[in-house]
Parts: sequence; structure tokens; C-alpha cells
Amino acid sequence: MASRLLWASRAASYLRVSVAHRGFATVLKDLKYYDSHEWVKVEGNSATVGITDHAQDHLGDVVFVELPEVGAPVTQGEGFGAVESVKATSDVNSPVTGKVVEVNEELSNSPGLVNSSPYEQGWIIKVEMSDAGQLNNLMDADKYSKFCEEEDAKH
Repeated sequence: MASRLLWASRAASYLRVSVAHRGFATVLKDLKYYDSHEWVKVEGNSATVGITDHAQDHLGDVVFVELPEVGAPVTQGEGFGAVESVKATSDVNSPVTGKVVEVNEELSNSPGLVNSSPYEQGWIIKVEMSDAGQLNNLMDADKYSKFCEEEDAKH
């Protein structure tokens, strides 16, 4: 019995260590990525925007998300809101130009969705794009993964 308890203790200790270690963040293949760590999912002329798993991991626990108004214009590369965490506040930039047609109201009550579900429930805005050609300025999943690895290596 004592040997089983010792084994269980070692196994639990090992599991804690392996869970605490987080490998590279999730990058989804069907999304486009901006170099300030926002993602965009395009469906026709509509773009859903959020911050990447990599960004939320570096920010830590998100406690507040500043949302723009529906109808507000957004410009590629310019800020439209902010994400505040226990560590820092970070501007959120738009990866596309257009008009905000929807904001994720759930984030007002549950800002932690940005952490727990950055690509699904933690989306921030939906934009009606005015220039789909700007998508060519964004990174695909492979380029974004390399970008993050290089950025992390510098720090």
C-alpha cells in the first residue's frame, strides 16, 4: 500500500509539472493573424476579430475588455479597444478596415472568456470589411507560429 501511495504521489507531482508547462499556444489553421496578436475569421464580407491564444497567455487573467460601439469605423492596424489583465492593459488593433456590426456583449460580464476560449466564445468584434484585399497583409497560421517563436526567443 505504501508503495502505491508513493507512486501516486510521484505521478501527481509529475502531472502537476507537465500541466504547469505550457507549450506553444494554439494557432488555428483557418484564421488569419495580425502582427499585434489579433486573429480574424472571414466569412464572406464579415470578419470576426479577437486576440490570439498566444496574446491571452502573455497577458494573464483578463479582468476587463473595452468594446467599441456598434457602427464605429475600424482601420487596419489601429486600436479599437483594450484588454485589461491582472498584469497589464493592452490595446486591441483591428486586422481589417470596416465598420463594427456586432460586439461580444458577453465579455462585459465574463471577460475571462478571452482566456478560456480565445477563438470561440472570447471573440471581441465582428466587422463588415470595406477592403477584403487587406487580408493579403495578414499572416497564415504557419507564418504566425514562426512569428511568435521568434518574438518569444527575443524575450
